[in-house]
Amino acid sequence: MTARVRVLHFVTGGFSGGATQVAIQLVEAARAGTAIEPLLVLRRKRRTPPARLAQLRARGVPMALVPGWSHLATIAALVRICRQFKPDVLVAHGFSEHLWGRYAGLLAGVPHLVHVEHNTRERYTRWRLLQTRWLAQRTDRIIGCSEGVRDALLALGMPPERTLAIPNGIHLAPFADADAHPFTARTPGIIMVARMSKQKDHATLLRAVALLKQRGWHVPVQLAGGGKALHRKPLEALAQSLGIAAQVQFLGVVHDVPQRLMQHQFCVLSTHYEGMPLALLEGMAAGCAVIGSAVPGVREVLQHGHDGLLVPEGDATALADALEHLLRHPEQAARLAAHARAAAQARFDRTLMHQRYEALFLELAR
Repeated sequence: MTARVRVLHFVTGGFSGGATQVAIQLVEAARAGTAIEPLLVLRRKRRTPPARLAQLRARGVPMALVPGWSHLATIAALVRICRQFKPDVLVAHGFSEHLWGRYAGLLAGVPHLVHVEHNTRERYTRWRLLQTRWLAQRTDRIIGCSEGVRDALLALGMPPERTLAIPNGIHLAPFADADAHPFTARTPGIIMVARMSKQKDHATLLRAVALLKQRGWHVPVQLAGGGKALHRKPLEALAQSLGIAAQVQFLGVVHDVPQRLMQHQFCVLSTHYEGMPLALLEGMAAGCAVIGSAVPGVREVLQHGHDGLLVPEGDATALADALEHLLRHPEQAARLAAHARAAAQARFDRTLMHQRYEALFLELAR
């Protein structure tokens, strides 16, 4: 090729969900290659962390910000950036950014539009669903970050012939030393990495830990992840009322997740819905015995009884039973952990995700 394909990734600047992380990964992967010239455009949020922006700039990530105080301001600013950068492909990640991103792409005359959905359940009103369907007819590809998300998109009325799944992947290098942390030498405790939000179900995990305590198991728990006090404070109060506050650490945002995972035996993702749960994939890569809620997105990651355990959504007793079983049978827990690590290495290396996206962008541009 005589010129690189220009690809603009538009996503929220909130940094709390997987959409932003995937967009950043795709931009950095493109920078390391020779076929694509990327640009990351973030929609500024009230909680956009300046430190994270500074880190991206320090790494040399090509980046721009657009205002988020109104949808019209977002679209107008993104149209100006498109006219300057002249992307061959505009990729709009996540809800509701995929609406404003594609409107801007149409107004700016971007040749190819791609919509990436990162969750199986979003806040679609009737009006926004109508907009999404209208835009879908003008979008080259609609991508779900898992087969479960693709199924959800088809249920919303997206065109099957242009709707596909490209599973998310993770960076495996931070977990290269996992085998140097034998399962039996790790803390027999639980870590859950998830932001405090309506989507995640920390409360069920706390109730399961309280049930374990009643059965004589005092299991330490680390909850890593940011989120609003609106969601965190009720969970802190719940831990106190259940009598397990001394066992539970609310860590907030941490920057040593791989190290913490490799120090623990159990990784839990208690959740109401997912797209492709990156935190659970990292727990697998770290060699933890993983337990997840049996919801779309999680179900396709874990093979129950082989590389993890699935429990019914919101069922604290089932979660406590699963944890107690693994605590009573550490040899089985170690086998699950080993199989989980092997599955992460074989199926969820983000290099595979990068290759599939790059092939798609080049196909569209050509």
